[in-house]
Amino acid sequence: MLLTKCIHPQLLGALGKLGHGSWILISDGGYPHLTASPRDVEKVYLNVAQGLLTVTQVLEVLKATVPIEEASVMTPPDGAMQPVFEDYKRLLPDVKFNYITQYDFYETAKADNVGLLVATGDMRNFANLLIKVGFLRHPEGKGTY
Repeated sequence: MLLTKCIHPQLLGALGKLGHGSWILISDGGYPHLTASPRDVEKVYLNVAQGLLTVTQVLEVLKATVPIEEASVMTPPDGAMQPVFEDYKRLLPDVKFNYITQYDFYETAKADNVGLLVATGDMRNFANLLIKVGFLRHPEGKGTY
């Protein structure tokens, strides 16, 4: 029996292969999964139906499963802030956020250090999110590992 909120076997396996500095792309329902991600990236399709699951729901589970050091959101070409960003900031209050315009985000998400893509059915505009896996603190306060 697992103690983590995350119970999806493929997702757990993919997370176990990542380390500090790896990036995870959580994409919305309109994201071009095949053409705007590394060719060999592990893809976990959780886009069951429109609106299921959302990027926010996946982020809640991942936040309880891996340390998150940094986040990047996709902005429209005019750079306008999107309402969904407030959800992410609420869940990750101590995390640095980068704001990347749409087409630059696609290029960033193709980088070799993106180790996992989680596809959602989120229908909110510009809900795509990249999160950087942080490092674990030693449980006895003896630094990091």
